[in-house]
Amino acid sequence: MSTIKLLDNAFFRRDVLDVAPALTGRILARRLDDGTELRLRITETEAYRGETDTACHASHGRTKRTETLYAAGGTIYVYLCYGIHWMLNIVTGAAETPQAVLIRACGDGANGPGKLTRRLRIDKSFNGLAITDCPGLWLEDDGARFPLETAARVGIGYASEEDQARPWRWRICHEDDTRN
Repeated sequence: MSTIKLLDNAFFRRDVLDVAPALTGRILARRLDDGTELRLRITETEAYRGETDTACHASHGRTKRTETLYAAGGTIYVYLCYGIHWMLNIVTGAAETPQAVLIRACGDGANGPGKLTRRLRIDKSFNGLAITDCPGLWLEDDGARFPLETAARVGIGYASEEDQARPWRWRICHEDDTRN
């Protein structure tokens, strides 16, 4: 029987390249307004690393939209993509060093960042909250560990070729996985 522990601030106050793979395989938990609790295993993450990463929102500097990225690690960063999909990110590192992990997918049908936020009913109201003390959204570690594979990030055609090629996407790989 495994013991479940909540992820704490120390977990998130590390560099995004350490947090993103460590977050892959953990449990994203959500308490809905009716009291129902959903728990989904995170199966895919991506790292966005500061003002020099042209794929990161902070690459254009500090703005009203990116202000949350400059908060201390453990802060929830939610933004609207293409005017229709909410994207869930967790800020990492020290305050004033803008970096975050995008939660790209979870198991049980939430296999895309937009599907994930729809399934868990996550929207802009979570932006700026601390994941470590949010009553409606938190992260758990049940002790399970999985082999991971890396790949280039997706959906960032606006970034430099170098940043597009970085292997900053992590996903759980399975023995029967036939993806390339």
